[in-house]
Amino acid sequence: MLKIAVFLKPYRKEVIIGPFFKLLEAILELLLPTIVALIINNGVGNHDSTYVYRMGGLMLMMSLLGFACSMVCQYYAARASQGFGTTLRNKLFKHITSLSYTELDTFGTPTLINRLTNDVNQLQLAVAMLIRLVIRAPFICIGAIMMSMILDFRLSLILLAATPIVGIILYFIITRSAPLYRQYQQKLDRLALVLSENLSGIRVIRAFAKRRKEKERFDEASDDLTSTAIRVSRISALLGPMTTLVVNAAIIAILWVGGIHIEAGNLSQGEIIAFINYITQILLALIVVSNLVIIFTKASSSANRVSEVLAVQASVSEEGNAEPLSVKHHVPAISFDHVSFAYNSTGDMALEEISVDIHPGETVGLIGSTGSGKSTFVNLIPRFYDAVQGEVKVDGLNVKDYKLQQLRKKIGIVPQKAVLFTGTVAENIRWGKEDATDEEIMQAASIAQAEEFISKLPEGFETNISRGGLNLSGGQKQRLTIARAVVGKPSILILDDSSSALDFATDAALRQALKEHSREMTVLVVSQRVSTVRRADKILVFEEGRIAGIGTHEELLIGCEVYQEICLSQGASEESGQ
Repeated sequence: MLKIAVFLKPYRKEVIIGPFFKLLEAILELLLPTIVALIINNGVGNHDSTYVYRMGGLMLMMSLLGFACSMVCQYYAARASQGFGTTLRNKLFKHITSLSYTELDTFGTPTLINRLTNDVNQLQLAVAMLIRLVIRAPFICIGAIMMSMILDFRLSLILLAATPIVGIILYFIITRSAPLYRQYQQKLDRLALVLSENLSGIRVIRAFAKRRKEKERFDEASDDLTSTAIRVSRISALLGPMTTLVVNAAIIAILWVGGIHIEAGNLSQGEIIAFINYITQILLALIVVSNLVIIFTKASSSANRVSEVLAVQASVSEEGNAEPLSVKHHVPAISFDHVSFAYNSTGDMALEEISVDIHPGETVGLIGSTGSGKSTFVNLIPRFYDAVQGEVKVDGLNVKDYKLQQLRKKIGIVPQKAVLFTGTVAENIRWGKEDATDEEIMQAASIAQAEEFISKLPEGFETNISRGGLNLSGGQKQRLTIARAVVGKPSILILDDSSSALDFATDAALRQALKEHSREMTVLVVSQRVSTVRRADKILVFEEGRIAGIGTHEELLIGCEVYQEICLSQGASEESGQ
C-alpha cells in the first residue's frame, strides 16, 4: 500500500483538506446528543418552550453546517480519488507497454487487464473512503466514549470494556478474510482467461462442437470463484452482527445501570438519553469501520498485485544512446554472432549458436518445421526479446546500443497474426508512418496487393474497420498489415509467415511487387512454403533452434538434407528441376 501511496502526492491538498472538514462534521455530530440532553433537562423538564426552540434552532444550524462540511469533504475526496486512479492507471498502462514480450508472457493478458481495471478501481475506492471515513469513524468512536465519560465516568466504563471485544472481532475478520481476497483475485484472473479464450476462439469452438465442453470449463472456473466469494462473504458477514451484538449488550448494561443511577438521583433522564445517542453513534461508526475493513482488505490485495507489475523491470532496457547513433557503412544489415536464446532461464534453448550475416538489399527466406526457431530469430532483430548469449547487430551496431524507437523505425514488421485496430483503412496503414500522404498510402496498398479489394469497399480507404478486423477476410487483413509495414519504407522488412492466408497467385504478385519496390530494402521472409522463399537471394533452413543450411534454392537442394525433405513433402522437387 505504501508503494502505491506515492501516487497521492499531487493531491496532498485534497488529502488534508477533505479529512479536516470531515473532522469538523464529526465534532458537530458529537455535540448534538449533549444538546439533546440539555433540552430534556432544562427545556422539557422545566416546561421552557423558548429554551427548546432556541436550542432546537442551534441543532438545526449545526446540522446544516455539518452537511456543508460533508459536501466539501466529498468534493475533495472525489478529486483526489479520481485523480489518483487516473494517474495510477496511466502509469500502470505506460509501464505495461514498456515491458518486453518476456514479462508480458509471464503475466498474461487477462491478469494485466484485471489489474489495470478492477484492481485500480478498488484502490480508487479505498482512497475515497480514506478521505471520507477513515478519520471520521474512529474519531466518532473515541469522541463518543470521551463525551460519555464527561457525562458519567462510571457508565462510560461499560463502553471501555466493550472496546477490546470489538478489536478482537476486527482482528479475527481481517486475518481470516485477507488471504481469501487474494485467492479471489487470482481466481478472477483465471475466469477472465477462460472468458477471453472463449470469446476470441468462438468460431473454432463452434467448428469443433466444443460449446458444451467450454461451458463446463467456464462453469468450473465460475463456480470456483463463487465458492471463494461465498467463503469470504460468510466471514465478512459476521462483522456486522457481532459488533451489533456487543454494542447492544453494552446498551442493555447502560440502561440497567443507568436506571439504578436515576433512581438514586445521580443521573438525569437527559443524560441517559445522551448516553444512548452516543452508543448509537458508536454502533453506526462500527458498521462503517466493518465496511472499511472489507474495502481496505480488498485494496491491500489489489495494491500488492499492482505493485507486483510496477516492480517488474523490462528485460529489454531503453537505456541506449541518448543521441541517434551513426550508422556504419559497408557492413551487414543484420548480423547474428553466436546467438543463443531461451524463453525462460530453465527451459530449452529456442535458438542455439546462430551465426549469420545478411547484407543490405538481400531478400532472405527463412524456412523450417513448426517450432524450429524462425519467428524467434526475427523477433530478436527489433529487440522484442534479448539474446541470452552472443550479439545481434543491425547496420554494424549491437541492437542493445540503439534507442528502441530508433531501432524499430528501421524495421517494418508483419507479424504472424494479422492485427488491425478500430479506425479507417487509411488510419491503420498510417500506423507505419503517421505523416504518410494519400499517394504513399495508395502505393503501399498497391505493393501489398490490397488496392483492388480496398477500392471495392463501401468508402474505399475511409472504410471503418471493426475491432480486430472482423469485417475483413484473413487474406485482406494480411495484405493491410503488409501495407502498414511498407508505407514507412523501412530499411529492413520482416514478413513473418505473412502470406499464409493468400492464394498462390496473390502471393506471387506480392513477391514480385516487393522485389521491384525494395531494391535497397533488406527483406526477411518467414514461410512454410518453398514456393515463397525459393527465389530469395539466400535461404536459411532452421531445425530445432539451429541453422541446418544456408544457400540458394539450388544449392540447398544439393547440400541440405532438411531442405530436401521439406521440398519433397511439398512436392516441389520436380518443379525445382525445371
